[in-house]
Amino acid sequence: MAAEQLLDSTSETAAPQGAPSPTAPTPSAKDSEKSVVEAYFNSTGFDRWNRIYSDSEDVNKVQRNIRIGHQKTVDQVLAWLQEEGNLAQRSFCDAGCGVGSLSLPLAVLGAGSIEASDLSAAMVNEASRRASEQGIDPARLQFSASDLESLEGRYDTVICLDVFIHYPQEPAEQMVEHLASLAERRLLVSFAPYTPLLAVLKRIGELFPGPSKTTRAYTLRESGIVAAAQRSGFKLVRRSLNQAPFYFSRLIEFERV
Repeated sequence: MAAEQLLDSTSETAAPQGAPSPTAPTPSAKDSEKSVVEAYFNSTGFDRWNRIYSDSEDVNKVQRNIRIGHQKTVDQVLAWLQEEGNLAQRSFCDAGCGVGSLSLPLAVLGAGSIEASDLSAAMVNEASRRASEQGIDPARLQFSASDLESLEGRYDTVICLDVFIHYPQEPAEQMVEHLASLAERRLLVSFAPYTPLLAVLKRIGELFPGPSKTTRAYTLRESGIVAAAQRSGFKLVRRSLNQAPFYFSRLIEFERV
C-alpha cells in the first residue's frame, strides 16, 4: 500500500501519518492499534483490498493506480530474485503476504519453499484459495495467519512488502531487526518513504476526513530503516522507488555481510 491511506489517512492509500513518530507507542497502544488493523482487514478492508489486488473492474481510479503501483513493486522483487537465481534451492518468508500477490508468482517461478503469513485470516484464506485455483503445490507454499512479531524460523530470504505503512518509525526499525534475524542471506522490505509531498497529502487527508478511515498510515525515514538493517549485520545492496498516482513505495534489498 502507499498513498490513498495518506489522503484517506487510514483507508486505502498507502502513505503517511505526517512525519515519522520519534518514539514507539506503549505496548497497550501498540496492541490496540494492531487489533484495529486486524479487524479492518478481516472486514471492510478485506473487501476493498481484495478488489484492488485482483482483476476486478469494481475499483475507482485511485484504487486502480494503487494496484498498478503495488504490482510494480512485486515485479521488481521478482526480477531481482530471478537475477540472483537458484530459486528452487532457496526458502522464502513472505511476511504480510496479503492475498498472495508475491507468493503466488514466486511459487510459479519455482521457489523451493515459501512460508507466507498475514495478520488477516481473511487475506490468508483468499491467498490459499487463489493458490489452489492455480494448482500450486501446498507443500511448497504454506499460508498462516500471524502477526509479524510472532514469526519464527530461518529462511534464505525474508520479504516484507508494503506492510510498514502500519508501523511508526521506531517500531518499524525494530521490525526490520526482527525480520533480519530470520534471514540467512537476504532481506527485502518496502515502505512509504517520508517526503515533504507525502506529509502535505497526509495533512490534506486530516483536514478533509473521509468515511472510510480505519487504520493509521505512516511514512518512514529511509535512513532509520537502513541503520536497523546494518545493526543486524546486513548491508544495502540496491534500492528502487516504485510509484504511480497515489502510490509511493521505497524498495530496498539487503544482504548479510
